[in-house]
Amino acid sequence: MGSTFMGLETSKRGLTTQQSALYTVGHNIANANTLGYSRQRVNMEATMGFPGVGMNAPKIPGFLGTGVQAGSVQRIRDQFVDNQYRQETTKLGYWSAKSDAVSQMEDILSEPSAYGLNTAFDNFYKSLQDLSPDPKNPASRAVVAQRGEHLADSFNYLSKQLTQIQGNLKNEISVESNKVNSIIQQIAALNQQIGNVEPNGYLPNDLYDARGNLLDQLSEYFNVTVDYTPSGGNALDIAEGSMNVYIKLDDGSKVQIVNKNQGATLTANGYNPVVDPTTKEITSYTHGSFDKSDTYTAFTDFTIEMGGTTSTITYDQFDNIGSGKMASVINSYGYATQTTDTWDSGAKAWKDTVDVTAGGNVLSDGVYPDKLEELNLLAREFAKEFNNIHKAGFTLAKDGTPSESGENFFTDGNGSKNDATITAANIKVNADILKDLNKIAASTEPGEEGNGKNAIALSNLKTTTIKGLNNASAQTYYQGVIGNLGVLGEEASTMTYSSTTTQLNISNRRASVSSVSLDEEMTNMITFQQAYNASARMITVVDETLDKIINGMGRVGL
Repeated sequence: MGSTFMGLETSKRGLTTQQSALYTVGHNIANANTLGYSRQRVNMEATMGFPGVGMNAPKIPGFLGTGVQAGSVQRIRDQFVDNQYRQETTKLGYWSAKSDAVSQMEDILSEPSAYGLNTAFDNFYKSLQDLSPDPKNPASRAVVAQRGEHLADSFNYLSKQLTQIQGNLKNEISVESNKVNSIIQQIAALNQQIGNVEPNGYLPNDLYDARGNLLDQLSEYFNVTVDYTPSGGNALDIAEGSMNVYIKLDDGSKVQIVNKNQGATLTANGYNPVVDPTTKEITSYTHGSFDKSDTYTAFTDFTIEMGGTTSTITYDQFDNIGSGKMASVINSYGYATQTTDTWDSGAKAWKDTVDVTAGGNVLSDGVYPDKLEELNLLAREFAKEFNNIHKAGFTLAKDGTPSESGENFFTDGNGSKNDATITAANIKVNADILKDLNKIAASTEPGEEGNGKNAIALSNLKTTTIKGLNNASAQTYYQGVIGNLGVLGEEASTMTYSSTTTQLNISNRRASVSSVSLDEEMTNMITFQQAYNASARMITVVDETLDKIINGMGRVGL
């Protein structure tokens, strides 16, 4: 027969188990507003029935239950939704950073504007038209010089501002790399703590949440994938184990950045080329870490060091739109490209490779380098055409000084007569012309003081196509640059909105599974409270029964 005290033990288990469930409800309610917290539940399971199996087991009718116990306290997560959320976070990180970078560029290249480069062109051409009827007028010549200076200053300003923002993006790469390294080390540290708890048969749910939050943050920067290593010992089947984190590359391969309690260190590397101003070829360059020098002008690769092993990933291995914020910032700042193809005898194909340590003709590509180069091209080709026309004209004769052939109107600021050295950053009006305005070559014939035909020819450059600008006029080319920027900005803005909306929908779906519902917890609290009260009442019933048996039996007739 069963033990007289069996009912007490059964009800005691009910008390302790329902009490554990109430404590868990309280923990959920307390963390209802904790970011990244996953609601938890007690997995209740019936204890082994009585009697047990064996030759000496008592023979009783039926198989008596012995109560309930808390098998485990488990957090509620949907791994599939978590993966969706992180994938969309990676896309949002890319487009959000791209939108910010393009938006800053749009603020600088603000067109149409009463003070922009396009207006500076118009004013300069108008001053030349005003000079043509009276080329001897010193006031008109002064206006031409001033408008030319304003045009050059506009180029200088745009180049300086874009370069400054590009420098900020470079610093952002270093800062974000440090953030990534911090997240990686925190995940590795949590793996260590989790590995110390799980072998004892417990589930460190709050540590799981902390680790998951860090993975959410990391997925903003890179396209990451994970797997898990069991902790061993007496770990439960539902224990997650140590998280191994990888950066997923475009070709489907992956680079490990967290291995159990070991975290990698990412170092962003760049290069600084020395370019021949005439041939535009790179004669030499240095290669190293952004953190060690401010001279590196473009990103080349990440060096990943973990456990004494070093690997490298180049930008072209993670440069698609699903590669996160880091790829987007690098794309905006500028990255190394190889212009000389190499023959791969194994694949029997030409391949573009980036290997700045081995040598090669390495150039910069990206949103800001492209726009700066477009401005440089515009300044250089416009100055070249303008100078050619200006040199074909003749200066104003004065005080017995005969008229002479014109000289370069625009220079690189150093007085060089080589148009190839002119950029948006250094274009200036020739200092000799500013000192002597008679050197403005407004005439097509020497000694003809009233001949302003060359000034007209210079002003006609407004509509003249320039071969070096894809057979477009200078202003038309610039309008194309602005138009391309507008398309780029619209795409980034649209995709940011789309990714934000998608991520929000997935976040809501994830919240419906994992977040704390106070209404649900109140219902559970009442349920567990009533079950606790019922178990307590059962103990009272058993106590009264035992009191009758112990104190009442054998007392007949007393």
